Amino acid sequence: MTRIAPCASLAEVRLHIDRLDRQLVALIAERGAYVRQAAGFKKTVAEVPAPQRVAEVLARVQAVALEAGAEPAVVDATWRAMIAAFIDSEQRHQAALHPPSPHAH
Repeated sequence: MTRIAPCASLAEVRLHIDRLDRQLVALIAERGAYVRQAAGFKKTVAEVPAPQRVAEVLARVQAVALEAGAEPAVVDATWRAMIAAFIDSEQRHQAALHPPSPHAH
């Protein structure tokens, strides 16, 4: 578990939370860049959700949550929301990369 600095005030707590939020957003941006690359390897929008992969990711982050001392329910809810948002984003990106053929009926 990461060593947490003792804080002397709510303002100090909020400074640490704001610092972590900046780091988390940067990591989400990095994850998003890889999600966009994944879209290029999938031929159809139907391939995007990948339920088996989602289950693997959720199981892995639960194990990491336990190792890190994070609340498993918070990690699970966070990852489920993040994965759903990334699936939507990847579907849009995949559709833009592979538009339907004008001759398809």
